[in-house]
Amino acid sequence: MAQRDRLSEALRFVRRGDTLVACKPDRLARSTTDLLRIVDDLDRRGVGLIMLSMGGQRIDTRAPTGKLMVTLLGAVAEFERGLLLERQREGVAKAKKGGKYRGRQPTARAKTAEVIKFDAEGLQRAEIARRTGIGVASVYRVLADAKKLDAGRTIPV
Repeated sequence: MAQRDRLSEALRFVRRGDTLVACKPDRLARSTTDLLRIVDDLDRRGVGLIMLSMGGQRIDTRAPTGKLMVTLLGAVAEFERGLLLERQREGVAKAKKGGKYRGRQPTARAKTAEVIKFDAEGLQRAEIARRTGIGVASVYRVLADAKKLDAGRTIPV
């Protein structure tokens, strides 16, 4: 699962008496288990949690009803996400069967020659990314791959 640095930072930052506000349960956690763990951790630390997802109604986890509602909303959100992924897999399988799905076209690897040329000219990584229309991380990845290939071709003397 992806690291969620900002969430981790917010959870470390809150103190007893604070209230953390989230738009929806699925923005706070990726699963019902994760949501319940966060709610329990905040509760033990004396931090309130308010969800704003009920059409203007607030759900406050400091009350038993609020905890129940957040748990139910989290379970429904996880269920919806599972259904969405299932439909997506079915759609991809159908498209593959019909010969219409080939996956995402690689963009960075297709621009390897340009990246290497700009690097040889001494351009900064961010400028290479801007000129080629790819991300800075992709520039680093392309150059690292090119370096590995060169290392494999080098004949020690």
